[in-house]
Amino acid sequence: MDRFMELAMAEAEKGASEGGIPIGSVLVCDGLVLGSGRNQRVQSGSAIRHGEMDALENAGRQPAEVYGRSTLYTTLSPCAMCSGAILLYGIPRVIIGENRTFQGEEHLLESRGVELKVLNDPACIDMMKRFIRDNPELWNEDIGV
Repeated sequence: MDRFMELAMAEAEKGASEGGIPIGSVLVCDGLVLGSGRNQRVQSGSAIRHGEMDALENAGRQPAEVYGRSTLYTTLSPCAMCSGAILLYGIPRVIIGENRTFQGEEHLLESRGVELKVLNDPACIDMMKRFIRDNPELWNEDIGV
């Protein structure tokens, strides 16, 4: 696992320790972390604060050229909302920790030219499987079921 996915995992673990949903994300440009975040829907009572959205928010406002050179790392396949933000800001690459417990809008992203790399990392898979098993109602709320 590379250092940026390790940072995303650390965010996910922090979210879990706070009673939230263990999904973390990191936005990187030219080898520098612009922002990192974790799913904070539970902690902040937010309707939209998924890990990817939190990382984008924490990166602050960026010029289009920065987004166009960036890579988003996320521990779980991006949902429709987060995929929309990826497309809106023109982020060309997404590294996904795993898509076995949830496959988001990968086909949409690929159809729009976003390069995806799915790691299916055992630590990411195990973390989500445990969470989904132990918190099915919270998980279903998070994905809109």
